[in-house]
Amino acid sequence: MGELVEIIAKALVDQPGEVQVTEIEGTQSVIIELKVAPDDMGKIIGKQGRIAKAIRTVVKAAAIKENKRVVVEII
Repeated sequence: MGELVEIIAKALVDQPGEVQVTEIEGTQSVIIELKVAPDDMGKIIGKQGRIAKAIRTVVKAAAIKENKRVVVEII
């Protein structure tokens, strides 16, 4: 699921080399931390958080197949 977040983020930003995705896996949940360049932060969050919400929705849909709970944090 970290790869999915990375692919989506790199498609949205101007500096894809700055995208870093860290996956912290627990027994029932996975925390995915997404770091981008400060200039690209607005492109990842979107107006009123719409793009960030869409990214979280897509990742949660992918996580249902694995019966895991996923939290996407944008840092």
